[in-house]
Amino acid sequence: MKHTEIKTLGQLVKSGYQFKKIKDELRDNLRENIKAGKDSFEGVWGYEDSVIPELERAILSGHNINLLGLRGQAKTRLARLMVNLLDEWIPVVEGSEINDDPLLPMSRYALELIADKGDDTPISWLHREDRFYEKLATPDVTVADLIGDVDPIKAANLKLSYADDRVIHFGMIPRANRCIFVINELPDLQARIQVSLFNILQEGDIQIRGFKLRLPLDLQFVFTANPEDYTNRGSIVTPLKDRIGSQILTHYPEDIETARKITEQEAKLDARQSESIYVPSLAKDLLEQVSFEARESEYVDSKSGVSARTSITAFENLLSTAERRTLLNGADTTMVRLSDFTGIIPAITGKIELVYEGEQEGADGVAEILIDDAVKSLFPQYFPKINKLERKDEETVYDELLHWFFQGEGFELLDDFTDEEYKRALDSIPALNQLIKDHQPEYPEKDVYFLKELLLWGLVSHKKLNKQRFTDGYEFKDLYSSFLKGI
Repeated sequence: MKHTEIKTLGQLVKSGYQFKKIKDELRDNLRENIKAGKDSFEGVWGYEDSVIPELERAILSGHNINLLGLRGQAKTRLARLMVNLLDEWIPVVEGSEINDDPLLPMSRYALELIADKGDDTPISWLHREDRFYEKLATPDVTVADLIGDVDPIKAANLKLSYADDRVIHFGMIPRANRCIFVINELPDLQARIQVSLFNILQEGDIQIRGFKLRLPLDLQFVFTANPEDYTNRGSIVTPLKDRIGSQILTHYPEDIETARKITEQEAKLDARQSESIYVPSLAKDLLEQVSFEARESEYVDSKSGVSARTSITAFENLLSTAERRTLLNGADTTMVRLSDFTGIIPAITGKIELVYEGEQEGADGVAEILIDDAVKSLFPQYFPKINKLERKDEETVYDELLHWFFQGEGFELLDDFTDEEYKRALDSIPALNQLIKDHQPEYPEKDVYFLKELLLWGLVSHKKLNKQRFTDGYEFKDLYSSFLKGI
């Protein structure tokens, strides 16, 4: 018999339905997925050999879970994906505030309804997508919000005294019975509110304004938290930590390839951007490298972390910068340029917290430093390494290009150059073209102009050339030309 055909308690009993706790649902369905080789946390990258095995072990152990990690590490996403491990439908006593199971009713409402109607008690069905509750822990959260309180309006309407348990208004946690309940940023929850969770996690009973209700609530708790040394706003009280079965440490992507997968999956792009703007593979690598540099930068507070959202929003800005140029030029298509990375600065400045030295540089200045550092890190993968210390008069492969700048007036790349003007400008430097032929002869022709820009920016980051930003674009000059001309 299909669940849609079961509408009464009698029909449910005849169907052979058996009550199953939520932790058993999660465990049984995870077991089936593992045996079948099915990914239970699809779309989460970089955790295959670290976080996900630990999370699966916690679910198999029937533990409440605390996901501990810096911002932007997919903690809430992991919790939401656990919904897929629930049974698709479960029966509840129709009208129950706390999702009473028809075979194991707990609330006074359900008990009285079943006593009155017996096998004719109406049954409704709850889909797994409706079994996810989430609460952001903020300092203003109260026990009444989470657990419940006496409702004076209900007491007045029903003409009941406050001594009657029917005047109780259940909070979010009892209403999430038989569901996954997530509390985000647990340390931000006041200590006295955290204390109210002790009995729910351990004994299963709750107390509301002197009413002690023996409600064996069936919940899967998932908490998320930043490391305690990140914030002074609070911490997880020790007895609560003791009652949480498994604490799992999350982390940022460990390589560029994984970071790219996350960004490409999460970026919200207009279809017209994807169709009209070509993004070189090197540009995607460079974008991710900016976040990697930020996590190691002396200017950025490492305790606050650099969210994966930094790369995601930066990628969206990068394509929008190129799109804007096509609109100004009346073009249909374009390619991302390294000079377009100026457009990602607003996405960086809002996502990083600076230490004192960073504040002195300014948020925009730090963002520019991070882009230059990213260029410097990727440069040796494509061109010969530039040593910090070189012997006097020592010849290098870059001498001819540097000499071209020394003899010339400089080189400009304007933001609103059409693709033809942009290519013509870069092609006008013979030594630049020769370096590409010598060191990257097989490089894809469509991406080669981005590589040419990387070479110029790389020489700037190694203090071989000078780069200046002006209103309409960038100017590259010999490092000492301005000094010599001033003599």
